[in-house]
Amino acid sequence: MKKIVLFLLLTILPVFGSDYDVYSPNNYSYQNEPSEKILFILDFSSSMTEYLDGVSKLDLMLDTMTKILPQIDKNIAVGLRVYGHKSGFTAMSACRASSLLVPLGTSNIQQIGSALKNTSARGMTPITYSLKQAVKSDFLGITGKKRIILLTDGGENCDESPCEYVMELIKIRKDINIDVIAFNINDEDDLEQLKCTALVTSGKFYTANTAAELANSINNSINAKKEVDAKIITNY
Repeated sequence: MKKIVLFLLLTILPVFGSDYDVYSPNNYSYQNEPSEKILFILDFSSSMTEYLDGVSKLDLMLDTMTKILPQIDKNIAVGLRVYGHKSGFTAMSACRASSLLVPLGTSNIQQIGSALKNTSARGMTPITYSLKQAVKSDFLGITGKKRIILLTDGGENCDESPCEYVMELIKIRKDINIDVIAFNINDEDDLEQLKCTALVTSGKFYTANTAAELANSINNSINAKKEVDAKIITNY
């Protein structure tokens, strides 16, 4: 009797295997992990409506992003957060105007482009709050190394310090790098704060004052390769 039952099981299992993908060492595969995770945090504060060489800084940013987004490797997970897109009735609400418009994903380039076109520049520059939201919410459950590309045309103006925030962040998080693109910024204090934000997290710091420099900065950030640690050897 036992031999009959065993024979029936061996006969039936292959049928169920084809319909329900029963695990076997030959057919099992892990879900592909994105090669990189990049979250854009883009400035939609009111100063982005100012003109640079006859074109608003906002239009320069949107035009650059429109050209670059389709070129991003499809294996890279990309997301979009913006800030300054709401003016708010109070300074407090304006300094909380930061929204994740498109979560990290590998097939949402078109969605990001549409979101950018439908967003207006009108408010403050809550950089630190945006970084906090990205770390606490946008990256929740996302494993591996993650990179933020922060593009801003000014420093923090919501009574916080992105530099001080990341100095505390790196004590508990080693999986996040922040690249900063300072777009048409001349204030030395603002530049120092932003440079600190990038370098403390082992990110890159770029300055851009023209459309071409902006495009190069974004491209360089997206295509940045991991640097090899160098060891200094002293001969005695």
